[in-house]
Amino acid sequence: MKNMKSIIALASFLFAVTLVIPALLVLPYKDKGVDGRLGEKPQQAPVEENRKAADSAVEIAVYRTGLKEVEKVPLNKYLEGVVAAEMPAEFEEEALKAQALAARTYIVKQLMAGEKAGLPGGAQVSDTEFHQVYKSDADLKRAWGKDYGWKKKKIVEAVRSTDGQILTYNGKAIYAQFFSTSNGFTENSEEYWENAFPYLRSVASPWDKKSPKFKDRMSISVSDFEKRLGVKVGTSKTIGKITGRTAGNRISRVEFNGRVLSGREIREELELRSSDFSWERHGNQIIITTRGFGHGVGMSQYGANGMASEGKTYQEIVKYYYKGIEISPADNLLATVTASARK
Repeated sequence: MKNMKSIIALASFLFAVTLVIPALLVLPYKDKGVDGRLGEKPQQAPVEENRKAADSAVEIAVYRTGLKEVEKVPLNKYLEGVVAAEMPAEFEEEALKAQALAARTYIVKQLMAGEKAGLPGGAQVSDTEFHQVYKSDADLKRAWGKDYGWKKKKIVEAVRSTDGQILTYNGKAIYAQFFSTSNGFTENSEEYWENAFPYLRSVASPWDKKSPKFKDRMSISVSDFEKRLGVKVGTSKTIGKITGRTAGNRISRVEFNGRVLSGREIREELELRSSDFSWERHGNQIIITTRGFGHGVGMSQYGANGMASEGKTYQEIVKYYYKGIEISPADNLLATVTASARK
C-alpha cells in the first residue's frame, strides 16, 4: 500500500511538471516589448542618446556676418541653428522635422555643387537669408531666455529624428525652397525664377489663412511709388493694369502706360511681403494690401504647421509641397563632401 501511494504521488508530480514547464518557457516571450520588459506592447526602439549622428561627420564653415568671422560647426549643430532661426520652436514637431529636412537638403546641395561662396575665410555659407539664417547656441540663449531649455530640446529632436535624410528627385538633391506664408497657393518655380523644376509645382495651401502673416497693408506716397518703380501714375485713380496672373494667383505682370513690370519686380522694389497684392489710391497715398509672406515657391512653413496640427507626418508634409520627391539617405553624398574637404 505504501509503494502504491509513492507511485501515485510520483505520477502526480510528473503530471504537474508537464503543465508548468511549457508555461515557464512561454511566459518570458509573451507581450514582450523591444526593450525586454513584460506586459507592454512592442514599440519603436528609442533613438540612442549617444549614437554617432551621420550629420556630425560633416563640418560647415559659416560666415557670421555681424561678427565678421568664420564659425566652423558640425552639420547637425548648423542645422539646429538654422531650424531655430527659420521656424518658430512653438510649431508642431512634425513641421520642425520637415524644416530640418529642407534645411539639410539645401546645404547638402550647396556643398555638392562645390561653388565658391565668395565669402571671407573660405566660408561655405553666410548666416543670412542669402543662404539660410543661422543662429549659434549663444544667440539662441539670448533670444529665448528662460524658454531656451524646452525650445532647444524640440529643435535638437527634429534634427536628430531626420538625421542623414535629404529630399531627392531622380536620385539628386532638390532645391528645397521654403517660405513663411502662402496666399492660399504655392507657386510654380518658373513664375518667380527662370527655371522650371518638376518638384516645385503650385499646390493649394489653405492652412496659411490662419497665419498671422497672411495679410498686410502698407501706405506709400504716389511720388515714392513712381520713383521706386520708374513709372508715372499722375492724377489717375487707376494704378496700372494687371495683364497677367500666375498659377498661384499672384501678379505676374502690370502695365503702366506701355511700361511692363513683373510682380516680382514690384514686390522687390516696393519691399512688399508678397507678389499677391492689390492697391488703391487715397489722395497722394497708395494703400497696398498683400496676401502671403515670401516668394511662394516650395514649402510653406505655416502650411506645414497646419498640416502637422491635423496629424500629418513630416514625410507627408514634404511630399505634399515637393512633388514626386523621395526621402533618401545622404550618407554617400555626405561622405563625398567630407572626402573633398580633406583634400
